[in-house]
This record gives sequence, structure tokens and C-alpha cells, in this order.
Amino acid sequence: MISLRRLTFARAGEPLVTDASLQIGPGWKVGLTGANGCGKSSFLALFTGGLHAEAGDVDWPASWRVAHVAQDTPALPDPALDFVVAGDSELAEIERELAAAEQGEHGGEAMGERIGALHARLADIGGYSARARAAELLHGLGFSDADFTRPVAEFSGGWRVRLNLARALMRRADLLLLDEPTNHLDLDAVLWLEGWLRAYPGTLLMISHDRDFLDATVGHILFIEQQTMTLSTGGYSDFERQRAARLALQQSMYEKQQREIAHLHAFVGRFRAKATKARQAQSRIKALARMEEVAAAHVDTPFTFRFRDSAAAPDPLLTLRHVDAGYAASADGADQADVRRILRDVALTLRPGERIALLGRNGAGKSTLIRLLAGELAPLPPDVPAPAGGSAAFAPPQPECRSGKGLVIGYFAQHQLEALRVDESPLTQLARVDAELGGSTREQELRDYLGGFDFRGDMATAPCGRFSGGEKSRLALALLIWRRPNLLLLDEPTNHLDLEMREALNLALQEYEGGVVLVSHDRHLLRTTADRLLLVADGRVEPFDGDLDDYADWLARQRQADAASAKASSPTAVAAAAGKAERKQSREQAAAERAALLARRRPLQKEIARLEKSLADWQAEHATLAAELADPATWASGGSPELAARQRRHNELAGLIEAAEERWLECHDELEALGSA
Repeated sequence: MISLRRLTFARAGEPLVTDASLQIGPGWKVGLTGANGCGKSSFLALFTGGLHAEAGDVDWPASWRVAHVAQDTPALPDPALDFVVAGDSELAEIERELAAAEQGEHGGEAMGERIGALHARLADIGGYSARARAAELLHGLGFSDADFTRPVAEFSGGWRVRLNLARALMRRADLLLLDEPTNHLDLDAVLWLEGWLRAYPGTLLMISHDRDFLDATVGHILFIEQQTMTLSTGGYSDFERQRAARLALQQSMYEKQQREIAHLHAFVGRFRAKATKARQAQSRIKALARMEEVAAAHVDTPFTFRFRDSAAAPDPLLTLRHVDAGYAASADGADQADVRRILRDVALTLRPGERIALLGRNGAGKSTLIRLLAGELAPLPPDVPAPAGGSAAFAPPQPECRSGKGLVIGYFAQHQLEALRVDESPLTQLARVDAELGGSTREQELRDYLGGFDFRGDMATAPCGRFSGGEKSRLALALLIWRRPNLLLLDEPTNHLDLEMREALNLALQEYEGGVVLVSHDRHLLRTTADRLLLVADGRVEPFDGDLDDYADWLARQRQADAASAKASSPTAVAAAAGKAERKQSREQAAAERAALLARRRPLQKEIARLEKSLADWQAEHATLAAELADPATWASGGSPELAARQRRHNELAGLIEAAEERWLECHDELEALGSA
């Protein structure tokens, strides 16, 4: 058990938590939440010796082994697999002792007993399967078999973070400390880590800004606010509801919440009956249902921003036909042998108002597609062999990448944080962007805008080189939004962002009317933002018929197929053929399951479309009759059969609309039930 008794701790003389007393039971999984700078990471540092209490005590059993993720990874020559295996310090110590004992040429019976004892302990801790466990961790976090023997020094910073995470998970710890473990992970790895942590038998203290990840992995929330710590039972959604109920009692905050909800209601009211906006309105309705439940928990957020009105968007925004994408080893890419094609024959049309999420396993090409759309990658030349005989008339399909007139792309990716000018302040950089766009906005307006991203006071004029990763991400988003893009390309925009900023971004995207293409491991953002899912797999970009739960099932089947293939693989052609047949059967089964689900969904989708069309007609007619009946001139001539008929029709339409809306909701509930089945 972990016990806090009147605990007080601080950083640089600034108190973070004062007089905290609580207990965390063994085996509990606890999520730490609170605003940036409130003391979450400092609390974890108390367990690693990185920080000491100012007053009071924090106690845990002396026998507990503590594991945490190292902040830095030196450029080691060690192979990745060996680096991860070394995370089990007891295993490493036993292997060293065993090697020394077995190399000794004398020692007699006592040495033999020692060697036997070491082998027994090695078996007890699973030492003989340690490399297999390490390989499983690396596979789960997105590494390939070929990566196992690569030196640690060859991996980029993001992949070294994954290596550090795998090394921490390798340690057989009683207490596991994780600080934002989903940063630098894709959705595939996040789902795997979720399952691993659910099965973890020890005590977990974890900082995360991913609400779905917290809900799936923890049973308690430790919230830090105003130098106090509050421990509640349940996942993050449970905590959010409890906090919302408390904050809703504060009238001023409650009124702010109602204004935000009314804003979304107005959007739904304007566009629900328009065929071109119906899908967007449905997305807002879902977001509104969620927002009405949790908005009060965020009414005191420091972030208040919306996307600025963009220029008129062309339709279509962007069109791709017969496009291959990848990377060429040579500068001109003329040598086809040096070209690595990641995506082939991409056909994609982006239209205003579309919200597309890209799904796919690590390395499948999601970021490659985003870079292609952003213009950072040029389409590769065709790779179609000419027919036999070398006919001069043969011409392979030429790649087409056409932008609509007036297209303004807003591209956000993690590498763009490095493009920020570290010696300049947010205000200076925003003023330069404004000047580039031909604007002459007053400084106070620029300051007000930056304040919506929590760059206030001295922070707005401080050089951004010393900003945290989250602060740099917020600044990059602020600069992007100021350009008024009509097409947003967002590649993991929530990395380093806390829960409050994620909620603000989510809300802003609900109101944004341009096109969106999104890659994210934050499932809450995907669910409330995306109307259309595309799967990037096997070099293709194709529609994904299903929701995120279906995608999780698809990933599970892919992993099972990979495991079965690896198990059945052999140098012989027979074993290779068997593995190929098994993978084919798995794909066919997956296709059959998707087809069955589609067959159950399609009638509901058709009925929803029919209801929406009828509702649009009835609501328009109802509104016209209501206006006529409200006009005194209508009643000037007294009652008439025609007037009575209009009254009956007005009442009849009200009943039809009510019944259709109820059926519309029932159909959506049935669709959601199919998605979670």
C-alpha cells in the first residue's frame, strides 16, 4: 500500500501540493490528472528519488520494485532486443553471476550448488523466456523483427522513447510509473499497450491525457488542483461526470457551459435539414450528447479558441488519381530500383466539410499520405511494365494531383514544431504570419487571440525556445489556425497536449466547416470528429466499413494472422505455402464478417437517409404554415374550409416530424449497438 501522510512537495520553491493525505491500495491502477504544471510528474519523481518531500511522508513497501521510463536514451551500440532485456535488472544480475560462476575453474561443491541455485532462480523469474517476452513487447510497440538487431543509436528520438517504454515494461515491477506513455505511439501500439496494462498485476501510477486510454486501463483517478490531491473511484469519464456535477453548481461557470452548448445547438439547427450538411450535423449531435455530459468539467479551462472563418473553399478541394507515393534513394528518383513505393494507385477526392480519419498499422503509410496531400511529397512516376514486344503506343496511367482554386492547406505534424523560431516569442511569430497574409492586425487583437491558447502576459512575449512540448504544440496550432485554412491535415495533433487543450481542440473542430484529414491515436477525438474512415494497408487506401471498435477487431485479427504466420514459417516451401493459405483464410473471414455487418447496417442507413429527406420537407412546410397561421391577415376573413385545412395540416406535420425524429434516433441507436456488438 502507498500512504501519503500530510505530504507537501514543491518545485523551485513553488508549492505544488500541500498537506495531502490518502492511501493507494496494492494492485490499484491510478490515473493522474490535472492542469499542466500542477505537480503530476513531480509526484512520480517522489518514487524515483528525483524529488523529496518538503513536509510529511510518502511510504510504500521497502520490498517493492519500482519501474519507470527513462527520459533519455544514449546512442548505445547495443542491439534493441538486448537493450530491452536488460530492463529486467534482476535477470541481468543473475546472468552476470552465472557467467562468472561457470567460468570459474575451481570452487568445488559449493560453486556447483551456487550455479544450481542461480539456475533455479533464473527459472523462477522466467529468465529462459526473457528474450521471447522482450520480443513480444517490441512487436506490440511497433518494432519489426529486423529492428531487433539494430543498434539503439540508429533509432530516431520517437522510437527511442518506445525502446525506453519497452525496457520499463520488461522489468518485473511491483510499482509501475508511466508519464504520458501514449505520446509517440500510433493507435495500433496504444491498443496493444492498453491490453498489456489491463493484465499488469502490480500497482500502476500513470499520467495520461487520453481519456479513452484512461477509461480502459485505470480504476481510480488522482486529481491535482489548487495544491490539493483528490482520489476518486472509476475511470476518467466517471471522474469527469462527478466533477461536472460539482462545477455545475457554480452559476457563472454553468452559464458559460450553456453558451457553448447553445452554440452547437444552433449549428445543428441550421444544417440538420440540409442534405449537404446532414452528416456534419449528425457528428455535431453526437458531440453535443457527449458535451452536455462533460462540458461543465471543462468550463474553467484556460483555452477558448475557434477556427477563424476561412476563405471560400473550392469543390473539390483536392483530387488524386493513379498516384503512387514513397521515397526515392536518388535525388531525382530516376532509378526505379531505388524507389520504395509505400502507397500505390491512390484515388482520393477531398470535399469541403468532409472529416476523414486515417487508420492503419504502424508503417503502413498514413503519414506518407498526409505528406502527399500537403505537397511535401511529390507523386512517384508510374511503375507499370510495358507489354511484351515494347509497343510504342503503350502509355501507363499518369498520376494526377489537382488542387482546387483557392485551396489553403493547414498542415500540422510533430516535425513542424522544430520550425518554430526558438529565439522569438509567440506574439512576434504571430505578427509575422499576419504580415505574410497581408494583414495589419492590432497588437491587442493578436494578444487576445494568443490568450485563447493560454499564452497570456509575459508568456506571449517570452522566447519559445524554453517552452515545453505541449506549449510548442499549442503555438504551432495557433499559427496554423491564423492562416484560415480550408483544408486541415493533422498528423497526431494531440501529442503533448493536456486534456483541457484536447477538449478545446475537439470543440473547435466541431464548428470548423472546412475539410479535415486526421491521423491520431486519441480515439475520443476520432469518434467525435471523423465522419469517414479510410484504411491504409498493403499499399492501398480504401474506405473502412465500420467504426473504431471494428478497427480494433481488425487489428486483433491481423496480429493473430501474423503470429500464426510466424509460428508456421519454415525454410521449406510447404511451410511457407501453409502460412500463405492461413493468411488468405484470415483475410477472407475478415471480409465475410465486414460484409455481414454491412448487410445489417445498410437498411438502417437507407432508412435514416429517407427520414432525413422527409424531415427536411416536412420541417420546411411546417415552418411555412406556422408563419401563415401566425399572420393576423390570415384570420381577417374569418374561418374558412381552406384555413381549417391548413390548421389540420399544420398539426399533422407536427405529429409526423415528432414520430420521424423518434425513429431517426432509434435507427442511430441500433447502428451504434451494431458497432459495439
